[in-house]
Amino acid sequence: MMKNKKIKSKICFSLLFIFFILGSIFGSLFEEVVLYLQNGKWTSRGDLLIGPFSTLYGFGVIIYLMLLGKNTKRGIFKTFIYSAILGGVVEYITSLIFEIFLDIKFWDYSNRILDIQGRTTIPIMLIWGIGGTLLLKLVYPTITLFVGKIPHKVGYPIYIIALIFFSLNMFFSYTVFLRTVFRNKGYESLTIVGKMYDYYFDDEYMKKKFPILKNKL
Repeated sequence: MMKNKKIKSKICFSLLFIFFILGSIFGSLFEEVVLYLQNGKWTSRGDLLIGPFSTLYGFGVIIYLMLLGKNTKRGIFKTFIYSAILGGVVEYITSLIFEIFLDIKFWDYSNRILDIQGRTTIPIMLIWGIGGTLLLKLVYPTITLFVGKIPHKVGYPIYIIALIFFSLNMFFSYTVFLRTVFRNKGYESLTIVGKMYDYYFDDEYMKKKFPILKNKL
């Protein structure tokens, strides 16, 4: 019966999207708390123009679930090791991609202990291992069970609205960010949209919105 229909709880696009949102929110909050403990002040760590979201963490959660989430019988120790390695690899590759395509180094661990070419470190990989283990052994099954109990007529409209919002927000934010990078490389805007971006989202605005850019542009 339609009225008893539930949202699917197996790994599918809708479930991955839910975890993408949760990962984006938690990732942003996690970094802000860490920076607060280090510097004594709150610093925005989101990467979207609208909302407290760090989509790098969201995509990271998706990668964990897609590569490690299907084997629910894997032991905690193996899960920890695989999560640590995967987290380090993803962080390394992400850093490399940013440097190759955007010529920007968003993080540099060269002065940290046991760093790997400044792109990640062994201690940080251990943190990814703990986080991945908690995600796969605790958070994922708990949230999945909860999502599976949501009636379709309640969850589906919320899912569609969230999907549209995130799609537009990500497209808007990423294109503004790319225009900022190209502008600082001396490329003139060739479109009306680009000129609007330059006017409304100039370097001063972007550095204030994304403090991580202050020493990068």
